[in-house]
Amino acid sequence: MYTDTDRCVRAVQSKDARFDGWFFTAVRTTGIYCRPSCPAVPPKVENMSFLPSAAACQQAGYRACKRCRPDTSPGSPEWNARADAVARAMRLIQDGVVDREGVPGLAARLGYSARQVERQLGAELGAGPLALARAQRAQTARLLIETSELPMGDVAFAAGFSSIRNFNETVREVFALTPGELRARAARAGRREPRIPGTLSLRLPYRAPLHPDNLFGHLVATAVPGVEEWRDGAYRRTLRLPHGSGIVALTPGPDHIGCRLALTDLRDLTIAISRCRWMLDLDADPEAVDGQLRTDPLLAPLVDQAPGRRVPRTVDAAEFAVRAVLGQQVSTAAARTHAARLVSAYGEPVEDPQGGLTRLFPSPGTLAGLDPEALAMPRSRRTTLTTLVTALADGSLPLGIGSDWKAARARLDALPGFGPWTTGIIAMRALGDPDAFLPSDLGVRKAARGLGLPSTPAALTARAAGWRPWRAYAVQYLWATDDHPINRMPGPVPVRAEGASS
Repeated sequence: MYTDTDRCVRAVQSKDARFDGWFFTAVRTTGIYCRPSCPAVPPKVENMSFLPSAAACQQAGYRACKRCRPDTSPGSPEWNARADAVARAMRLIQDGVVDREGVPGLAARLGYSARQVERQLGAELGAGPLALARAQRAQTARLLIETSELPMGDVAFAAGFSSIRNFNETVREVFALTPGELRARAARAGRREPRIPGTLSLRLPYRAPLHPDNLFGHLVATAVPGVEEWRDGAYRRTLRLPHGSGIVALTPGPDHIGCRLALTDLRDLTIAISRCRWMLDLDADPEAVDGQLRTDPLLAPLVDQAPGRRVPRTVDAAEFAVRAVLGQQVSTAAARTHAARLVSAYGEPVEDPQGGLTRLFPSPGTLAGLDPEALAMPRSRRTTLTTLVTALADGSLPLGIGSDWKAARARLDALPGFGPWTTGIIAMRALGDPDAFLPSDLGVRKAARGLGLPSTPAALTARAAGWRPWRAYAVQYLWATDDHPINRMPGPVPVRAEGASS
């Protein structure tokens, strides 16, 4: 979008927050870069230039605006709506792959050479993978500086910097303030959330509107006891992260999602934030999604009634794939029971002083050693599950935010016991394909009949061609027509209900 100068100028002059994250405004006369919705008086048109990423702005010598804080914009919705190499690279960079594995590791995951990755990212984003990762480290550093009382040395290494000198130079260059000045400024502005010892509190921005009912309702209604719970108005769950474990509490707010993290290793902060944003689909563009779905006169009333529905995703694609198999042809309650048994038998214990979470969901490597005869399910589904976890454990089925959607679906389809519904739900909620569709799902077919849409899979698929590329969001609107707990914002529940084991 940043190449459409007239459209960008209109967005800046109207301070349109819908375009935050889509592009950044660099102001030549001041040397700063802003988000489109910056509250300052818009600069003269001849002094503005538009760049596709914060990294490109920083690489061009611009520093972040102190008023609109462009580094805190929601991410570009393009990277979650596309399946090409650039979008996959951006999702992997956000997940910390460059910091952990370097550019060669990123290239290997994408199946390209490092030079090809550099060239493609530079052409579209104006910066290479190292610059993009550096911009992300700067954002993480700012979060830690402003929301914690950690010593600056700990902040530097937790944010992924290799040295304190590099940390200091980057913060001064990007924000035109020293780390100490940033912390003092945040204290004066009262930006810090109430602190709980051992936790970090921050806000996750999103593009409005966001309708949280089905988003949190789905996560809580399908929650695995010990791994997930609803407590004190927040969805809480355990996290398996590269350097350790964590627990997150996510609370819906009117203009942000409250996020409270407890991590065993602060180096996982960036990754934990990225995965929480991904799970809640916070980088979506609801205007584009809802605008397309409103073109169908039978869907339009559903969209108008509750605009901004998101697709509830997952923090761990492999975990969700296992849970999808456990949920084949059984009720939500039965699926939770099967998952709880696996967690109780194979999950790693965690400590949760603030709630009732007890374990991590077991990894594929751990589940690859389970005894199929111990599974209380039909033999055919045991075979499906054991084949799946073996493929996940040996790497022949790579699932994650950087996966090639088409290739991953083909591999899933080749597994025994995988039909269109199982592959589709994994594509929708684990891979993040915004166009994944479930025409055979009972809830979707029931809603279709009620609305006067075709209810047979083939006819419904034909009708849904007009909803592309947002059919996964159409599924959320269709599901929401049913009076089911997945569609309702959870209310107060007894503490025991989610924390107890089955």
